[in-house]
Parts: sequence; structure tokens; C-alpha cells
Amino acid sequence: MQHFPVVCSTLSATHLGKFLQQQYHLSAGTTCRLLRAAINHAYLVTDGRHKYVFRVYSLNWRSGIEIAEEIRLLQLLKDNGIPVSYAIPDPQGNYIHQIPAPEGVRLGVLFSFAKGEKQLNIPEALHFKIGEIMARMHQVTHNMSLQRVQYNPEVLLEDSFELLKQYISVDTEEMRFMQHAQQYLLQQYHNVQDYPFRNGIIHLDIWFDNLNIHNNDEVTLFDFDFCGNGWLLHDIAYYMLQVYNTEREEDQYRLKLDSFIKGYESVTLIPEAEKQLIPTASISIYFFYLGVQCLRFENWTNTFLNETYLKRYINVVIKKLYNHYQLPSFES
Repeated sequence: MQHFPVVCSTLSATHLGKFLQQQYHLSAGTTCRLLRAAINHAYLVTDGRHKYVFRVYSLNWRSGIEIAEEIRLLQLLKDNGIPVSYAIPDPQGNYIHQIPAPEGVRLGVLFSFAKGEKQLNIPEALHFKIGEIMARMHQVTHNMSLQRVQYNPEVLLEDSFELLKQYISVDTEEMRFMQHAQQYLLQQYHNVQDYPFRNGIIHLDIWFDNLNIHNNDEVTLFDFDFCGNGWLLHDIAYYMLQVYNTEREEDQYRLKLDSFIKGYESVTLIPEAEKQLIPTASISIYFFYLGVQCLRFENWTNTFLNETYLKRYINVVIKKLYNHYQLPSFES
């Protein structure tokens, strides 16, 4: 009997482990278990004392060229002493593997394991170190580019808003606010379009969930799936909004944010014009990631993504940050 077509499958960890044993000449005792089934699926691979993470990309999420560019970036950063999880080739030198899943051929890459663990409440000193690492990364990627997405206002604000409209009515108060915010943010980008902001390759997803901390000292960045091209300030803006979200006490937020900025500027200064655009960039990134959730609805977000969730997200998260930055008020 012919199998009914599917959109996204979850590969058997047991059989994937056997596949990786063969491809990478791992020991017979190698184990494999699913870590996370999101836009991409991540598996923890353990061979004795050695650990790896195998990422299986969703069908039609990243092309072979885009993945190869991510791998190239990681190798460049590793070679320049930036602590990142990097791709590992098989004995034949292949990084990208094709897996014939029910929905079609999916691509997979084995990555080094980032030592340590995630910490939601990161100490002040480590915020300094993360800022330092980000600045060093930006020194490497400044004026470079990848064959990947260009994070411009159209991608961040316009494309994302169109995706959002598929899941929440434009007549709601929340969407009227989003449209007002979108027009204000687009104008802010337009006003500075001729300013020579630092441009290069950005991660656009550095937060506590994408870095591991070992011995309260060693920080390793991973998950460069959203890496692309754009103004470097967007990495700074993204991290700053994450600090705001995780720190409930105002004094701790200010202390840790200041530590992050000091860490960054211990390596290279952030131009004042870039600092002035941080509020615009932060809210714009929220637009983008809500758009991603809508775009990949069939992968994983359908368990919670609905109009109620989006209204709450807009009211509790986006409006809160918008008001924190004291951006122009919206009258419904």
C-alpha cells in the first residue's frame, strides 16, 4: 500500500543512530535520542565520552547552499578563536547528509557538542563575556556576506506582517497596533538608510537557549540556523530584548544589560547612531520571529499558534517592550 503524503516526519532516533554509526564510523555502543522537534529536529548523539548534536533540517527550510554557507561561517569563527559549535565532516569529508524521509529528502549535519548547560538567569560577569564574544565575532564577520537572507526592513517587517495576517484578523486592536508600529519602524529605518552602519554576517538568535555555559565561565554559541546578512546592531538588539524579557527586577536588568554593553565595548565601541536604532531593531525582530512561527505552522507551532496566543504575545511581550522604549503611542 502506498504511504499517504506527509508534511513533516520525526525520524526514528534508534535508526538515525545506526545511520550515523555507519557514516561516521562511530562505535557500536553509540546512542541517539531526540532533543527537540521544532523547525529543525535536533538529536543528541553519544559515543562513549564523546557527544555530538545531529540537526535534521525540515524539508524546504534551508537549501544545500544555505547550509553550506552556515558551515563555512562556523569554520571561519572557529579558526578565529570564537567559541562556537561547529560542523563535523564524515571520514570522506562530507558535511551534509541526505536522508530520504517520507515527505522528501531532508538534509542533516553533525555538530560538535557545546560543553555545559543553558542558564536562564545568567550572572552579570557572564553577560560581560557574552558581549565580548559577540563583539569579537562581529570583528570577524564585519563587511562579509553569505549566500543567505539579507535582514532588511522588508524581510523583518513587511514579509512578517503579511504572514501574521493569515492567523489573526487585521480588524483586531492588536493588529491595528502592529500596523501602526510597522509604519513607525519602517520610517525609522528609512530615516537612517544612508548612515554607514556596520554591516556583515549576523547570528540573529543569540540568547540563553542558544549558548551553553561550562564551569560558570566558558561560553559556547550554537544554532546559527538564522545566520544571514545585515547590520551588526541587530545582534545587539536581539540580545538586549532577551535580557529585558528574562530579568524581572529593574535593577538586575539594568546591571546585566550594562555589563553586556561594557563587555562588547571592551572589544569595539558601538557607534551612538547604532545605539539610537536599538529600539527600532528590537521591535522589528519580534515581527520577524512571529512571522517565522506563522511560516512554519505545519512543523511545530500549530499546538499553540492561534489568534488567542498571538493577541497575548502582542499585548504582553511586544507592547511591553514598545512602551519600555517609549516609542510613539498608538490610539485605537
